[in-house]
Amino acid sequence: MPQFDLFRNPGRNPAIPFVVSLQSTRLERAAGRLVIPLVEPAALGAGEHWLTPGLTVAGRRLLANPFDLATVPLARLGSPVGRIEDEADRAALLRAVDELLSQA
Repeated sequence: MPQFDLFRNPGRNPAIPFVVSLQSTRLERAAGRLVIPLVEPAALGAGEHWLTPGLTVAGRRLLANPFDLATVPLARLGSPVGRIEDEADRAALLRAVDELLSQA
């Protein structure tokens, strides 16, 4: 499962329709994947920002939420339904996570 693969959310929250794998492909032997949820803007209660970048997936504008990163077992993720191909979107996702973890 390559980095930036897109999956339907295996959870039950309809406000989070998709998750994106952020985990490096070098770690593909791990039993789970680090994912970032893509959330409906109204449910997040925030607008598009460098910390919550917006992506268009399946015709919907969604916000990535780095505050809810999760590790999901591979069996729960299932097969990818797409991939984040745009380099600017990929960079925005990584920047959000980097900013979350960087020291001030």
